[in-house]
Amino acid sequence: MIFYILMGTIVVGTAGVIYGASMLFSNDEKLVNSRLEALTSNRGRGASNPKTSPNKSVLKSPLNVSPSQLEQLLSRMFNLSAFIEQSGLKLSNTNFFGMTLCSGVVFTLVFITMSPIKSVTPMAFGLGAILPLGYVWFVRKRRLKRFAKQLPEALDLITQALRAGQSLPAGIQLVAEQMVEPLGPEFKRCYEQQNLGVALEDSLKGMTERIPNLDLQFFATSVMLQRQTGGDLAEILNKIAKLIRERLQIWGQIQALTGEGRLSGIVLLALPPALFLVMLKLNYSYVMMLFEDPLGQQMLAVGIVMQLLGAAAIKKIITIKV
Repeated sequence: MIFYILMGTIVVGTAGVIYGASMLFSNDEKLVNSRLEALTSNRGRGASNPKTSPNKSVLKSPLNVSPSQLEQLLSRMFNLSAFIEQSGLKLSNTNFFGMTLCSGVVFTLVFITMSPIKSVTPMAFGLGAILPLGYVWFVRKRRLKRFAKQLPEALDLITQALRAGQSLPAGIQLVAEQMVEPLGPEFKRCYEQQNLGVALEDSLKGMTERIPNLDLQFFATSVMLQRQTGGDLAEILNKIAKLIRERLQIWGQIQALTGEGRLSGIVLLALPPALFLVMLKLNYSYVMMLFEDPLGQQMLAVGIVMQLLGAAAIKKIITIKV
């Protein structure tokens, strides 16, 4: 017991040092952002809307900072930086790894203190370590969903600006000033990029890479085609906005029709763990046979696998793409 506590203290201390060092080095990024904001705050027509996100700078990281070897290795399998950026959280990879390590150690210490089952300690660490990733995934999903709901209104603003005789960059600036997080800051970043000399097509392409939204790709593609071949861009954007609203309406109807299936899935998936906790409280020795007896361990493993397969099957049934 003392050994586990000592090892946990060492790991938590190391994670704290890493987190503190990352916070110290992040001051350089804040300095670069503040200087760039001072250069770009008065450019263009009109002032920025204070309701938009406080992140007003185009530059996301210092120019003299290159990704570490660990980040380069992870980017080949999973682009963690893009995943965190899409969530809108002001969190670096180092801070995220520190949170993951601390969460896993805390869960492990709590599990060791409260439960005598030592054989599943790695499972407790894995459960704790995956919580930060799950939180980032939840925030990212909620932010992208909010962006999708804001997009038709943004296209309407650009359409009105074009029909009033304004240019497309002026329409993008109007969206950046009028819309709030998350759509407003993204369009503001796009406007500032082209205001600093980046081609509008490149800035729109970068926004579609930051925001994986199919409707936004339609918007960027229509703008690129119109600039090459000509045409009434206002009419095109108006039809795209109408199509998005109709699809959101159909998606809402499908969510209402599949609500019973989702609720049934939640109940069926939550019932075995809840029953396990109840039996653990009522008859502890009976439940411990699942961990102590080899046959019980096999049954537990089969039960977990069947739970995962059932969750995947229910998810497949209730998920309807629109």
